[in-house]
Amino acid sequence: MAHSIRSPSRELHSELHSLQEAQERDDTLSVETVERPPSDISERQTSKPPNPLSIHVLALLIPASAFGLLARLGLDALATYDGNSIFPLAYAQAVGCLVMGFAVGLKEPFGNFYPPLYTALTTGFCGSLTTFSGWQLDVFDSWIITGQHTRGGLRDFIDGVGKSAFTLSISIASVTFGYRLAFAIYPYLPTISPPTRPIRYTITIISILTYAATLPTYFLMSPGFRHQATAALLFAFPGALTRYLLSVRLNTVLKAFPLGTFVVNSIGTALLGGFTVLQFKIHPVSPDACALIQGLIDGYCGCLTTVSTFAVEVHGLKLKKGARYALLSWTVGQVLLLLIFGSSIWSGHAREQATCNFV
Repeated sequence: MAHSIRSPSRELHSELHSLQEAQERDDTLSVETVERPPSDISERQTSKPPNPLSIHVLALLIPASAFGLLARLGLDALATYDGNSIFPLAYAQAVGCLVMGFAVGLKEPFGNFYPPLYTALTTGFCGSLTTFSGWQLDVFDSWIITGQHTRGGLRDFIDGVGKSAFTLSISIASVTFGYRLAFAIYPYLPTISPPTRPIRYTITIISILTYAATLPTYFLMSPGFRHQATAALLFAFPGALTRYLLSVRLNTVLKAFPLGTFVVNSIGTALLGGFTVLQFKIHPVSPDACALIQGLIDGYCGCLTTVSTFAVEVHGLKLKKGARYALLSWTVGQVLLLLIFGSSIWSGHAREQATCNFV
């Protein structure tokens, strides 16, 4: 009799344990494949899943990354004014994470319609609209006060911690809200037929021509626009493409740790530190070189690193694993800027104010 009472308890415990393991595997899968085309991880066997490295997926990253970059630059310009209560980059991070959560919530409909569109919206647009390296530089700037503020060390610390906590909080909250919004409208979405083969190839060709147009745009438009946008457009797609390729290759290497996103965010932050040193050199470089450096900062580093995917991953991981991933990413970013940018200032090789002149 005792055995018959304990057996169901053990069976129930075993079932609950199996369900928990299955849930953990599903969470890990969604985190590792958040940027892949939807059908690439679908359980549907009715058709051959698209190659995540197909020309249709990669080409659509071109206009998506360009629009994401321009949206970030535009929001930053609108939010930069005297007396602002929120640092400008917060708006781009919030909007990008909101759209990212919305897209992740509608991953299946994207897969049914046109899988490359999902990657374009998440990796291309949202990944380029948000920037991890810019966030890290904003925080580091609070520690060393490269702006015009004069304040005590405690206020520097509060400002840096505030930017760190606020960005992480608003990013995860925006992802969650976007996902809930997608969940709310999901039942009301109409069924749209996938684009035909000629339309798919037309979209791909137009996307490629979009990147070809960035070179004449840089040279034909006024030089005054180069440091503002046209130089950055040259490097937006290479940055987004590098991030996507490394994420596809590395995010499945370690269980419950998105190595690809961690690597690109760390590399991009290190590169941003190096480019910033060039802008702060004692002996400034030429205006044309300054414009290209700004283009590399906004375009390549800004699109190479991402907060939107980072926020989805932190939110998707279990509490301890997500906290560990977020803390490690933030710490590595600050240490890299300390070694590259901070050491250049304190050794006298760079000033605390930018010396680049764009005109």
